[in-house]
Amino acid sequence: MSLTLPRWTSTASARSPEGFESFYKDVRGRLLLQTYALTGDLHASQRAVRDALVVAWHHWRKVTRLDEPEDYVRPLAWARAQRRSSARWWARREDVDAEARATLDALGKLSGTQRKVLLLTHLTSLPVDRMAREVGVTRATAERELQTASAQFALHRGVPSAAIRTVLEALAPDAGQVRWPRPSILMRAGSARRRAHTTIGVVVAVAAVALSGSLVTDAAGVRPELASKGILDGSASPTPTRAPAPPPPPPDPLTPEALLALDQVVGAYPGQWTEGTTSTNTEGDGLVFTCQAHRYADTKGIGALVRTFTAAAPAASAPKATGPATVGQSAEASADVTAAEKTYRTTVDWYAGCESPRVQLLATRRVVGVGDEATLMVLRAWNDPATTQVVGVARTGGLTTTVVDTRPAPKEPGAEPPDAVLESSAELLATAVTGLCTLPDHGECAGAPQLEEASPPPVGRHPELLVEADLPPVPGVTQPWVGTRASKVQDNPAATRCDKTTFTEPGVTGARTRTFVIPDAAELPPEFGLAETTGALPRKQAQRFVDDIRSSLDGCTDEVFGTDVERLAQEETGPRDLSVWRLTVEVSEKRSVRYLMAVVREGNAVAQLSFVPADDVSIGPAAFIALAHRAQERLGQLTSP
Repeated sequence: MSLTLPRWTSTASARSPEGFESFYKDVRGRLLLQTYALTGDLHASQRAVRDALVVAWHHWRKVTRLDEPEDYVRPLAWARAQRRSSARWWARREDVDAEARATLDALGKLSGTQRKVLLLTHLTSLPVDRMAREVGVTRATAERELQTASAQFALHRGVPSAAIRTVLEALAPDAGQVRWPRPSILMRAGSARRRAHTTIGVVVAVAAVALSGSLVTDAAGVRPELASKGILDGSASPTPTRAPAPPPPPPDPLTPEALLALDQVVGAYPGQWTEGTTSTNTEGDGLVFTCQAHRYADTKGIGALVRTFTAAAPAASAPKATGPATVGQSAEASADVTAAEKTYRTTVDWYAGCESPRVQLLATRRVVGVGDEATLMVLRAWNDPATTQVVGVARTGGLTTTVVDTRPAPKEPGAEPPDAVLESSAELLATAVTGLCTLPDHGECAGAPQLEEASPPPVGRHPELLVEADLPPVPGVTQPWVGTRASKVQDNPAATRCDKTTFTEPGVTGARTRTFVIPDAAELPPEFGLAETTGALPRKQAQRFVDDIRSSLDGCTDEVFGTDVERLAQEETGPRDLSVWRLTVEVSEKRSVRYLMAVVREGNAVAQLSFVPADDVSIGPAAFIALAHRAQERLGQLTSP
């Protein structure tokens, strides 16, 4: 049976609860297919359809007077699905079959307007004029976008244009995949929503009556009609009251005027800038910035805005630009401060543990004096051309904002931007918070920002371990690092033939290990990669642990035939230790293997790190020493025994 063309029609009996039940059962499948095709997020789509139908029951008398009640519900469901959907949700689900995944991928390559006109054309029976009106464009624009969308979808999906409707209808989830609530549950929710709205109206009306009634008295200055009914003296029987309805969600406080303005960006980074679009970020996949994992950090938020700015390209004869090429700001409003705190942490996690390929976290700064909490992070995207991102995240009350500036990367690998650049970024973040402080939901505002060095924010279930975003690029290799899942230690893959260190001895707690490889680089040998093992010990035992490894490495050249050991770095400062060696091992008369190993201690937590290069492919000693320092920073997250 087709899920697209049948339409529910209103009758007199349709205004009854039975009529709503019939409407609910008839339209929910079509609306779910449409919202699923629009967003690719089945869970968000089902919730959106459910909530839209709750609103329909709230206004059921008005809805049933419409010629096409379904046309009232559909825009509500579509808007809610886009607001709640996670970007490329289907790409992470194993239960999405290949055909559906291909269809969703093809839809994802269309613009938001193209996707809407395509779905309205093939999954509804709307005429072109009404379809254009629902999308918010002219008929000519709708026809042009439909023609482009049909051609692009057919090309990306590999089907003829005549098969588009069939392919889209095949997305319909199986009945077994979806569990719908009973109609009575939706009607109760809609009735509660109606009572909540009525309560607000009654409060306003009572206030008006009280004001006007205080001016109406008889000659004696009393109100005999009210007194005769026992209302003034409280003798009348109390009217039964219902339990209070849940309060409606707070209104969206965000306004475009609260975001960064063009002159503020020019003030921070002098030059010719163009202000781009300002939107609620409901179009496309919603991924505006590199490392952004989802459309919104707060999927239950009450508002969101995004604005972008672009610098004019320099003339060919001009020196290479060093300032930012783009600046962007996002702002999210949460329902309360607790939700905003979680939104802030989620946003920081996106960048501290960036999952975008070949993006490295270079530095982290704590920003003091800006909002309730603020962090600045520097990232390097190693694609061609390489770019540097300075990302500022701040929270003030129930509002969270992110400011990202992207600029060409310096030639020196791993080089951080100068302090002046970070200070400019911090000042622009402070300006963004000042703008949000014009809104009612703000908390602490911004003064002169002060930057303090900070360890990278904790990421994941085992924040003491390195993540992909910590690893430097491998010269000549364009494929990304991939880390294995952290596991309990049985064998220590970071040990060398000199120390043979284990993390299973008595006293070691919380031991975990993880390895990193580049699986898509077919030219690299299988042994190429990085391994890290961590654990915690009582303080004195942790110091002995490090001393024993150092002693083993110092004597290895004499004691292990065919092994040469060179110490590259050693640092000892109170509770912190760091040592790095280069080992060369003869595996035959004509071939030697050279690799790098480090041991670090942070208080009572210890880690061993080893890197095995290929003959002519390596990250180099300097990058490995920097990585050992990052491992030491992460190690501070290991819980003490």
